[in-house]
Amino acid sequence: MLVLLLSMLSLAAGGKLLVMPVDGSRWLSMQEVLEGLRQKGHEIVVVAPEINIHIKPSENFITKMYPVPFTKEEVDGSIRSFSTDVFEEGSFLERFLKVYQRLKSFSDVSVSTCAQLLYNKELVRYLEESKFDAVFTDPVVPCGQILAEHLSIPSVFFLRVMPCGLDIKATQCPSPASYVPRVFTGYTDHMNFLQRIKNLILGIPIHFLCDLVFQPHAKLASEFLQRDVTVSYLLRQASIWLMRLDFVLDYPRPLMPNIVLIAGVNCAHK
Repeated sequence: MLVLLLSMLSLAAGGKLLVMPVDGSRWLSMQEVLEGLRQKGHEIVVVAPEINIHIKPSENFITKMYPVPFTKEEVDGSIRSFSTDVFEEGSFLERFLKVYQRLKSFSDVSVSTCAQLLYNKELVRYLEESKFDAVFTDPVVPCGQILAEHLSIPSVFFLRVMPCGLDIKATQCPSPASYVPRVFTGYTDHMNFLQRIKNLILGIPIHFLCDLVFQPHAKLASEFLQRDVTVSYLLRQASIWLMRLDFVLDYPRPLMPNIVLIAGVNCAHK
């Protein structure tokens, strides 16, 4: 009996989790989950750039920082300006161009930051030798999934939404233009025939927007992994999508079995 119990200890032991967060409010939400995982006995290693807003060392997990060629003011300005533009009014074209400019700026910073990590030989060697069980990451910056591919370990995504519906495309969720309103249209899920046509047409430039913005990530991933990959391919490799959605607030839509809705995970504190 003692031998049997000892043999089961490994099954009860906590796992080793590599966390690749995205700064800002996304990280504040992710912290709630990490605290729950820590209480369950999991070992957590957070990898983040030295210049950031909210990601700080904590006694609850191991933190590995790496240098980046940015100042804190530049990073802070990029995040705040992008958040402001999302809520601005204006025509579809005006909002589209503003969001494209901000996404492009955010993408440039993200790609440069990711490159600093991937080509940090000392840090990557540490990650390779650490034998993680999984990667926990926010896919809006695909750097975590690039590392998951490199380390050949499963990944868990934690997010609210991806730009341009990339999450819907990657998970192959049905999203017919007849009742799923596209971004910036202002439509509800009750559209007349002409609105449905416009909804379909306005979805086309949004598709090309993401191809332009995320292409640098695909190029970086292909160079690092030494094989051709796309961002859609990287996103499709996720094992679980933990999405901070709620069909009371968000439009109901079909979901795939590996998508779990966890809205309200960060609402315990006022």
